[in-house]
Amino acid sequence: MKNIVCFGEVLWDVFPTHRKIGGAPLNVALRLQSLGNTVSIITRIGDDAPGKEIVDFAAKHGVNVDEIQVDQTLQTGAVKVTLNEKGSASYDINFPRAWDNIQLTEQAKEKVQGSDAFIFGSLVARNDTSRDTLYGLLKLANYKILDINLRKPHYTLEVLSYLMQQADFLKFNDDEIFEIASALGATSKSMEDIVLFMAEHTHSKSICVTKGRHGALLYHNNTFYYNNGFKIIVADTVGAGDSFLAALTDKLLKGTPPQKAIDFASAVGAIVASKAGANPDIEQREIDGFINS
Repeated sequence: MKNIVCFGEVLWDVFPTHRKIGGAPLNVALRLQSLGNTVSIITRIGDDAPGKEIVDFAAKHGVNVDEIQVDQTLQTGAVKVTLNEKGSASYDINFPRAWDNIQLTEQAKEKVQGSDAFIFGSLVARNDTSRDTLYGLLKLANYKILDINLRKPHYTLEVLSYLMQQADFLKFNDDEIFEIASALGATSKSMEDIVLFMAEHTHSKSICVTKGRHGALLYHNNTFYYNNGFKIIVADTVGAGDSFLAALTDKLLKGTPPQKAIDFASAVGAIVASKAGANPDIEQREIDGFINS
């Protein structure tokens, strides 16, 4: 069991016909908690019914909600999600919302200092208040995991570069790593070359790239590991990458060999993509079935 802190946005994913609780940091936190870790989340909600629902949901699933702040002015986060015919999602993210105004508290500092890992995303850095809080917490974290989420127009290369320099572990999808590497001057079309370029640029020893139905790649301690993906019928891709990151983090922090870790994480991500919503329940036998297939 590891003590992990997640930092960033919590919100409602609003689909054409329904809505689901989400936000990458909360999705990661929920999956890590389900895998047997002690997980806290640092975020901010509005003083409204949607915010209270998120807190109740997270607490019901075992996530420590002591550091969820309440904003008296800004509303709880919401994202309009549009799915294409293949189940891939695009996002229209409301701004500003309560998670743009996360404050740096002494309790939050203590949580991060006492944790085994600190997981944060790039989206929360779109506004200066939450970004400054994140920068303050990064100075205290023992092991820092950055989940890159490029959502136009909510990022700049300058902020992304700073966050990547601070992180010990970087997670991208394939489109994200090529976009960022190209902006930094990389010219190769080879994924391995791009990963090595980013490792040198950021001084990170661990980089993971998810590739949708083609699986994932992990560069860890100078070695590449691969999973070629699992054949599924996609319900929607919302949260699949978050559960992948949670599962990979869980295994690597607990000393699982990297190949087994990426196989496990790829199975979890595929199962989530085969179900509706970001946080479906998953049983161990389902994961074993995917891996053994």
